[in-house]
Amino acid sequence: MMYTFDFSSLWAYWPEFLAGALTTLEMTFAATVLGLCIGVAGAIARGSRHAWLRVVAGGYVELVRNTPFLIQIFFLFFGLASVGVRMPVLAAAVLAMVINVGAYTTEIVRAGIEAVHPGQIEAAESLGLSVPQVYWYVILRPALERVYPALTSQFVLMMLSSSITSQISAEELTAVANNIQSITFRSLETYIVVALLYLVLTVLLKSGFWLLGQGLFPRRRRLGTPL
Repeated sequence: MMYTFDFSSLWAYWPEFLAGALTTLEMTFAATVLGLCIGVAGAIARGSRHAWLRVVAGGYVELVRNTPFLIQIFFLFFGLASVGVRMPVLAAAVLAMVINVGAYTTEIVRAGIEAVHPGQIEAAESLGLSVPQVYWYVILRPALERVYPALTSQFVLMMLSSSITSQISAEELTAVANNIQSITFRSLETYIVVALLYLVLTVLLKSGFWLLGQGLFPRRRRLGTPL
């Protein structure tokens, strides 16, 4: 049987597609900013001289990285609701994304920090730099510069994983597509459009991160190192 494509019935729903794409970008932006903050803090905690900080940070990373993202979303939205802690759908979705990407970011940033030679830290301390200055100029900035490509890839993957939040009815792109295909009965066409929109969003995010990297890490630009 030959299938006849018909995209005309989807044209009336382009505002819904755009609204879903915008919601996806907003969720990704919040998860990126907050997840990076958690990742930096977690990476520092994992290298702390205090054992309890290392245990807490390590436990968080192992728990999140060894459980499915869907289960984490269900725990925050349905599990906590059963004990009286109820959150709006978007708040639960973004919180789950932040917790998830924060754990992966912790390990990425930790790898960058461990790549900083101890001699550089000793040299900075001998010059009389304060602890915050050492962390920022000698440890964190070079570490983030080294792992920036891995970080951007992780954030793009988080954007794509945001489609899973449709399982709790978060009105992002995939949830919008599910609603539209149930109305139009054009499932194949709907998901082709959504796949193309995700491709566009991925290109936009990668381009944005590349431009951001050009501004944040001029040394890589001067050396011609890929971002």
